[in-house]
Amino acid sequence: MRKRREKFPLDNHERWLISYADFMTLLFAFFVVMYAISSVNENKYRAVSGSIEMAMGKIPLDSTQAVAPTVHLSPALQAQIHAKEVQHHEQKQMSDVAGNILDVMSPLVRDGKVRVTQNRRGITIEINANVLFPPGRADLEAGSLKALGSVASVLKNEPYNIEIAGHTDNIPISNSSFASNWELSAVRASSVVRLFSDSGIQPTRLTAIGRADSQPVEPNATAEGRSRNRRVELMILSNQPDPIVEVPIQPR
Repeated sequence: MRKRREKFPLDNHERWLISYADFMTLLFAFFVVMYAISSVNENKYRAVSGSIEMAMGKIPLDSTQAVAPTVHLSPALQAQIHAKEVQHHEQKQMSDVAGNILDVMSPLVRDGKVRVTQNRRGITIEINANVLFPPGRADLEAGSLKALGSVASVLKNEPYNIEIAGHTDNIPISNSSFASNWELSAVRASSVVRLFSDSGIQPTRLTAIGRADSQPVEPNATAEGRSRNRRVELMILSNQPDPIVEVPIQPR
């Protein structure tokens, strides 16, 4: 009997083309997705980035030019950006004013008789009372008129209000001119206000306050501390105070 020959299927040598085509299709799809992800609208990206950084106060005023004109910001965001611009501009102006005051009072600053500091509320000029007044009196010393006149000339054309506060130590005053340190501190502040008004600063910008010994900066236990506490503080107030949140009080 003739032996039956087994039939084996022939190999298809072109099957790799199917896998290759699938691989190329997936690779093409991958690059399409990557291109779509990497395509960013540059103008919109710059506008959003610039608005966020400006709102955070991290870029100068002229960087607003980076905002694309085609992007429309909400009124709330525009108001926030404008407020940051105004605040940044005023802080720079206040720093310039503080520098000018340091220049005109440099001898007293070097001697430790005057201190100039700046914070978000404004600029504080602390002047030792021994430079301005005789002990127990509120008449300005002749030598202090020039220094205060120089400060007035710096502030005369500035738009900021000025708060002048007199401070004393905790030793009760004992003379016939003043009943207590409250009167002494208030009249000393008023003397500086009057000089500023006579030097050309609008009276509506000036306020005199007497604080007596209620706000010491050093302990009154030592002579050095009491000397530091006898002072006059000139506060140049910012026009952009921190917002105050009003909470309605309900009746009981």
